[in-house]
Amino acid sequence: MTERTTCLIAGGGPAGIVLGLLLARAGVAVTVLEKHDDFLRDFRGDTVHPSTVRLMDELGLGERFAALPQSPLDRVAFPLGGGRTVTVADFRRLPGRYRHIAMVPQWDLLDLLAEAGREEPSFTLRMGTEVTGLLREGGRVVGARYRGPDGEGGIRADLTVGCDGRRSLVRREAGLVSKEFPVGIDAWWFRLPEEGGGLTALTPRAGLGRFLIVIPREGYLQVAYIARKGTDARLRARGIEAFRADISELVPELADRTAALESMDDVKHLDVRLDRLRRWHAEGVLCIGDAAHAMSPIGGVGINLAVQDAVAAATLLAEPLREGRADTRALARVRGRRLLPTAVVQRLQRTMEKVMAEPMIQGKRLGPPAPLVWVMEHLPFMSAVPARLIGLGLRSEHAPEFARR
Repeated sequence: MTERTTCLIAGGGPAGIVLGLLLARAGVAVTVLEKHDDFLRDFRGDTVHPSTVRLMDELGLGERFAALPQSPLDRVAFPLGGGRTVTVADFRRLPGRYRHIAMVPQWDLLDLLAEAGREEPSFTLRMGTEVTGLLREGGRVVGARYRGPDGEGGIRADLTVGCDGRRSLVRREAGLVSKEFPVGIDAWWFRLPEEGGGLTALTPRAGLGRFLIVIPREGYLQVAYIARKGTDARLRARGIEAFRADISELVPELADRTAALESMDDVKHLDVRLDRLRRWHAEGVLCIGDAAHAMSPIGGVGINLAVQDAVAAATLLAEPLREGRADTRALARVRGRRLLPTAVVQRLQRTMEKVMAEPMIQGKRLGPPAPLVWVMEHLPFMSAVPARLIGLGLRSEHAPEFARR
């Protein structure tokens, strides 16, 4: 049996849910297919940047968002030793009301957005339903096949949007080609108990061959351990005791909490990738978010770029979809609007890896480069520049009028 909708979205992550909600508020019939039964997965992108917090307000969801469990980060500060620190990004210097990053469990954010979507009569979210292939007719994508709780089926659509992540089936089946950028690091995520609280700064610590970043969360500390790409097997072979010792060496004040890591199963590996599609669309199909451009975790910008893509796509495509004219020219405008901010952020991530991450994991330096330290210590207002690039982006999207409440 083949069903029918106007816009079919593969993937219920931030890009897919936001796009579905905005299009539904424009009166477009939308169906979102999410392969998991719920949104409960650890160590997804939990950094909600000022641009996304502002969007929640514009959508009339500000109060609901503020009620979610969250902890604020207002700066990124490197310890220099001797009690000195240098702030390299100060979100308190941003213009407007939104001057911090909100660390919010992604499943809570997605639940909130999904609930808002269900309030729209033209919005449908189907959990536990995985896209398994694309439907084609005369060389054009006209929908997708799926596998769900009740078996297999198909949904025809005027537009199919791939929001299914960095290993996107949609982009692969649509024949969209990506450009891969070299990456020399991987990340390992874990959590430790929080005692005392009060931390509002993201705090990196470096040692020989690795560094880690401590992110204060509500009720616990989320920690990213960064080391050379391709070393996951060796890291696990060393065992949990050696890993605990690494943490204690890098952050001695957390040494008494490392017993919370019972085995290396508590340490989740992220294979860092950085790529970008050369073209984001084909006849009847579009990719946005990680499906169009996989991001490094540096700066924590992935979720926010995905949301910005979704806002731009909804703004540009709502009317063409209502009028049945979402052709390739209309789809190309999405990439045209989002390419520059995406490319700039990826260039910034590659530069930060080269000048900051690589020297630290190679043991050449234990902190930021000396020129950067000098600038930030003597010209502290310059910390607003990386804060703006990270927090708001080069082209910050606002909710279209039809979606505001």
